[in-house]
Amino acid sequence: MAGKVFLVGAGPGDYRLLTLKACDCLKRADTVVYDRLADKRILQYAPQNAEFIYVGKASSQHTMTQDKICQLLVDLGKAGKTVVRLKGGDPFVFGRGGEEALLLQKNNIPFEIVPGVTSAISVPAYAGIPVTHRGVAASFSVITGHEDPTKDSSDINWEKLATATDTLVFLMGVANLPKITAKLIENGRPATTPVAIIRWGTKLQQQVWTSTLVEAAAMAQREGIKPPCIFLVGDVVNLRADLAWFDNIAMKPLFGKKVLVTRSRSQASKLTTALEELGAECIEAPAIKIVPPVDNYEALDKAIGQLDKYNWLIFTSTNGVEHFWHRLVAGGKDARVLYKARICAIGAATAQALASHGITADVVPERYQAEGIIEALDNELIAGTKILIPRAAEARALLPEALTKAGAQVDVVVAYETVMGDAEAVEIRNSLAKGEIDVVTFTSSSTVENLLKILKEPELLKEAQLAAIGPITAETMQKNGLTADIVAAEYTIEGLVQSIKEAF
Repeated sequence: MAGKVFLVGAGPGDYRLLTLKACDCLKRADTVVYDRLADKRILQYAPQNAEFIYVGKASSQHTMTQDKICQLLVDLGKAGKTVVRLKGGDPFVFGRGGEEALLLQKNNIPFEIVPGVTSAISVPAYAGIPVTHRGVAASFSVITGHEDPTKDSSDINWEKLATATDTLVFLMGVANLPKITAKLIENGRPATTPVAIIRWGTKLQQQVWTSTLVEAAAMAQREGIKPPCIFLVGDVVNLRADLAWFDNIAMKPLFGKKVLVTRSRSQASKLTTALEELGAECIEAPAIKIVPPVDNYEALDKAIGQLDKYNWLIFTSTNGVEHFWHRLVAGGKDARVLYKARICAIGAATAQALASHGITADVVPERYQAEGIIEALDNELIAGTKILIPRAAEARALLPEALTKAGAQVDVVVAYETVMGDAEAVEIRNSLAKGEIDVVTFTSSSTVENLLKILKEPELLKEAQLAAIGPITAETMQKNGLTADIVAAEYTIEGLVQSIKEAF
């Protein structure tokens, strides 16, 4: 039975401009076929076990030709897969989505088109340039700027285009600027018309240059402007002087800083979003991956089956909460089975995770680490107190040993494991070697150990500032020959972000 292909627009660059329908499609995907301009953070919405196929195309550098991409979609559809073809911008605005859809239709493969936010209007908007404006521009045109310069004739009717609409938006046009500007002037567009070139629009590294039509090509060459860019022509460019709202990020405390986020892909967004709100550019390099325990939850399920025997449940992470709750529900149970036990959460984030399931933690220690739990429970324990700790396989022995020494009967069950993540080693090494990374964040001991395994060259971290979420992570760094330049005063994501902000 044939599968189905969703031709999905990923938006112009800022991954938060992804549509809700696009997100829904990704959640159903067996295979995601994605482009160069689709932000990789969008991939987090697909299932972890989905197949990911990169078919990005840069100027003169094609991972896969368009014909082969079209055939790949057909082959995947015939294999019964639910496929998301993720394309930068909108599939039908110079995205060649029509070619892909036609071949799918010819082969009787069901498909849907999911429009995306096109760069033709969103990128100028992020640059403070409306493509239409009352009294300035009542019309606009979107034109490819990527015609083959060796062609004998152009498919663009330059004579009519040059003055037909108030605003002209050329996509992918920076390489052909000499021809584009010459043709427009030759066909009646005033040489003094304001223009803008916008590179990496809607992303934190967005750059904007303004000039006039006659000077644009020389400016691009002088400034060394390279794709991906949009070239915009029209009087609306003058509005940028008052409407350049996105440029305010340059006033934020972490503007211009590149931060390597080593959290698992499923958890990185919270840290990334907080840092980007302060102007940082984040590169997500998951050093760890959260997976079920090797016993496939056997020990955890057994413990959940006899919760009525425990006086205390201690949760030492949000992951512990989520995996515990996953198995609780899988066993046909709910929060009512916890009626006999008191609950301890290691910190505010873990307490919040419990609260999302309707549980209020009885104890949250002032220090968000094992030592804090021991102190907080010091007056709560009597001989024979039964305690359950669902946690990571790699956790420290300090907590259960100290509780046992105090007379408690402690059962530790593995709720999840952390394994090496899928960070792109070559890309990270290159960025570190070039000195492009200002800060590397570590949110657990396992992120430290696994990043070092991925890099294989610890010295690559010497030039960056190294930030630890707390003293335990900092201690692991020290054991591995690294020094924490920044240690969060409060051992939470919010605390880590605040400490990075203060350091700069």
